[in-house]
Amino acid sequence: MLAKKPSIIAVDDENDFLQTANEILKRLDYNVFTSSSGYEALQVLSIQNFDLVILDLNMPLISGIDTLKRIQRIDPGLPIIILTADSRVGTVVEAMKLGAYDFFSKPIDWGKLEIAIKNALVTRELRSEVNRLQGQLKGKTGFEQIVGKSARMMEVFKAMERVADSDVTVSIRGESGTGKELLARAIHFDSDRKNKPFVAVNCAAIPENLLESELFGHEKGAFTGAHLRRIGKFEQADGGSLFLDEIGDMPLSTQVKILRVLQERQFHRVGGVETVKVDVRLISATNKKLEEEMKKGTFREDLYYRISVYPIQVPPLRDRKDDIPFLSAFFMNKFNKEYRRKIKAILPQTMNYLLNYDWPGNVRELENVLERSFLNTSEGVLTPEHLPITLTSYKEDFNNSDTFIDLKKVVTLTNTITPLKELEKEILQQALRLTNYNMSNAALELGIGRTTLYRKLQKYRITLRR
Repeated sequence: MLAKKPSIIAVDDENDFLQTANEILKRLDYNVFTSSSGYEALQVLSIQNFDLVILDLNMPLISGIDTLKRIQRIDPGLPIIILTADSRVGTVVEAMKLGAYDFFSKPIDWGKLEIAIKNALVTRELRSEVNRLQGQLKGKTGFEQIVGKSARMMEVFKAMERVADSDVTVSIRGESGTGKELLARAIHFDSDRKNKPFVAVNCAAIPENLLESELFGHEKGAFTGAHLRRIGKFEQADGGSLFLDEIGDMPLSTQVKILRVLQERQFHRVGGVETVKVDVRLISATNKKLEEEMKKGTFREDLYYRISVYPIQVPPLRDRKDDIPFLSAFFMNKFNKEYRRKIKAILPQTMNYLLNYDWPGNVRELENVLERSFLNTSEGVLTPEHLPITLTSYKEDFNNSDTFIDLKKVVTLTNTITPLKELEKEILQQALRLTNYNMSNAALELGIGRTTLYRKLQKYRITLRR
């Protein structure tokens, strides 16, 4: 069932064991890497893909348990078989609770370990296949996940329908948080490539010196730490679609190679001479104005025309506020299912706050605000009190009546710049009033700890009174 030669890393501070493991595992036709410490293993795992880890629990500097925890943060689905010469059951039980696949006591019965390795690798392969199919199934509901009935979104939907059943290169433009990847997924899963992979890469999240390897893969020994061949995103997406998010942040050196792939449909892995041919539909996205980036010399003109065959502009949420009630209902239904709650309504006053806010973070910010507000209530109705202060801030005027203000514009509302300490004091007082002087809730809304809040109240001599 395994399509490629599996890679195993053995981690143990005993050199004799590592030498034996290396010889036996290579005879069993595995790619093997050995490491004498947890720190070294973690460094290797951060830059190299493996299919299984054999880990000794009793090691100096960093224990096997701590190494296991950190490995799971790097690759949560990576099977780990633990070894121990410690007769204490507690340590082994802890490791199994943390997600270790199996354990063996030293001296090792290599026959039984061989069976465990095969079972672990097959289990990983099955899980990967299930995750891939679930991801495709989730992606196929892409259009259903895109909520919008405004005229601006109707234009977007029509544009998507025009290109979904073709192989044309699409460029999705829009501010951060507008849902560009969601649109890219919908285009892919409504196309003839829907049964092939959809692979997404955030160009801004990968260091420049690793981006080329991430996209094109690398050969063993191509650079320090490249102990095995690695398949890049272009190969992973063969037959399907590759989504390059934030392509405007891609370095010029990588832009040249992307252009060549789009023109020739082939490339070389880093450090390799073998020509790799691929059939990939490219969908890109950016929150930058590429025309301005070209003038600055940070984006190639020839690549711009290659990726901009069919541009789609996604409007910011502030320009389609008619969609906010529909988006809100969609997210509330989603949260009810996820958290098994029954929040049935959003009060009109609450919706007014949502409609009057400019949403610089767009749909992503709306979702985060609603989720946070959702968790603040158990009454079945979302009221203004459940919203964060940034949406509902007010101050008392001389007649002691409440007047709505926009904290983001508070400095510009006066002829002189308000001292920062006065603004901070005012915000602290507002937080206390809005939370009915509940210290825990006020600290949560402000994003600080209770101790910090107490210290600031003492600094500004703010009394706790209802």
